[in-house]
Amino acid sequence: MNALVTGATGFVGSHLAATLAGRGDRVVCLARRPEQAAFLAALGARAAPGSLEDLESLKAALQGVDTVFHVAGLTAAGSEAEFLSVNEGGTARLVEAVRSAAPALARFVHVSSIAAVGPTARGTRLSEDSPCRPLTAYGRSKLAGEAVVRAAGVPWTIVRPPVVYGPRDRELLRLFRIARYGVAPVFGWGGQELSLVFVADLAEGIARAGREPATVGETYHLAHPEIVTARRLAVEIGRAVRGHAPLILPLPGALAAPIVRAIGRAAAATGRRTVVSGDKMAEFLAPAFGTSVAKAERELGWRPAHDLVRGLAETTAWYRSERLLA
Repeated sequence: MNALVTGATGFVGSHLAATLAGRGDRVVCLARRPEQAAFLAALGARAAPGSLEDLESLKAALQGVDTVFHVAGLTAAGSEAEFLSVNEGGTARLVEAVRSAAPALARFVHVSSIAAVGPTARGTRLSEDSPCRPLTAYGRSKLAGEAVVRAAGVPWTIVRPPVVYGPRDRELLRLFRIARYGVAPVFGWGGQELSLVFVADLAEGIARAGREPATVGETYHLAHPEIVTARRLAVEIGRAVRGHAPLILPLPGALAAPIVRAIGRAAAATGRRTVVSGDKMAEFLAPAFGTSVAKAERELGWRPAHDLVRGLAETTAWYRSERLLA
């Protein structure tokens, strides 16, 4: 496979690039800055200068490519327009570049998000055919990106991860750091049901989605089959960090909302972006984001190797090795 990976300098994309290179594929990765080349080389990939905003750089990066893995996207932004400019507009430019520079492309694998579907009721699972009712600007922008891909006229496959964790992740790191003090806050009362996936397992699933001929024109939910409550996730993070369960601190909506809004405003004031924002409260307090993985198991022959305990142990060890967690 001659693959182009967008977003390879980020969390999921870097693991995907390493997985593809480890299988012997030729991997080219879009890189905004020259200094990112060394990081990508360590993964076994070659850097191609460019960005989703630069159509000509996309065309140049696509030379000789037969498979595109589009992982890049905004997960935090200051407005819905900002989300759409990248998650929809950037996808559209990449598709335009494919039509021009790689008209015989074998596959366009688009990494979306379960946020594009929206929540479900407790005790039920979201399937690939579930109606899409995203709750947030991020979710709506990811759904818009999916629509671009479906209408692109290229052989596509869409994958929707749920909560992703593992080495190089910086979002859940906040919870690991809080757990050092023996406490763990949870939105609501911790009853929200979640699907999760360890990043190395997700990378393997995405790679398979780009290889299997039967996946053309299909969408897959890639997650560990176990459904975990927010409370259980907090408990297991505490155990991974301190060796015992933390004290759970429930944050009902009336209490959580002003805290989350304050975090969002503080981040905006310093020019940072964070997924902890007022717009995300609807997702934080939704009853469930559990997904069915039967289709991925059946058609990809894929099943995650890491359950929650093993995945959190490996994540904790990496944070400590990088001195991100004492």
